Amino acid sequence: MLIGKVTGNVWATRKLDGLNGFKLMIVELISPAEQETGQSLVAVDTVGAGIGDVVLIARGGAARKAILPSEGPADAAIVGIIDNMETGR
Repeated sequence: MLIGKVTGNVWATRKLDGLNGFKLMIVELISPAEQETGQSLVAVDTVGAGIGDVVLIARGGAARKAILPSEGPADAAIVGIIDNMETGR
């Protein structure tokens, strides 16, 4: 899983039926110390995240399972909203 911060929305008036009903969010990947990595991705939102939320992101097959039973194509899915993080450093 990856950690990211939601920075925006993507609107697509036309998309495959399997993605209907899901928001598409722009997520900037961050380190566990909440430092930006300079990488962003678009993720299917399965938990109702909003701009500014720090989220957990599943990729690949795990992302596709997160949007079941829709069977829509997804390479990344937001599967949790992080309330707090603590590292040993």
